[in-house]
Amino acid sequence: MSQAIPSAPPDSALSLERLRADVAAILHEDPTEILDDDNLIDLGLDSIRAMALVTRWREAGADIEFAELAERAELAHWWRLIERSLARNRPGEAAE
Repeated sequence: MSQAIPSAPPDSALSLERLRADVAAILHEDPTEILDDDNLIDLGLDSIRAMALVTRWREAGADIEFAELAERAELAHWWRLIERSLARNRPGEAAE
């Protein structure tokens, strides 16, 4: 049985709140119940679902790897990684 993530609108840019909504959708939870520092594994996130999230966020422009997210399964950490990735990929901006 596949764990599909509901599609975000095409203009839905990556943001902390989009990450929260995507995680909540895949876990069948209310986004308001998922805090920035919650351990997502404790909330029921498994590697298959995490890989689906990585694929979705890559398609939206994030240059991230599953292993990076697996190091620390918290939204705040994931958002920092994605923010850095997006900043690196923006034309005309210096890399950190």
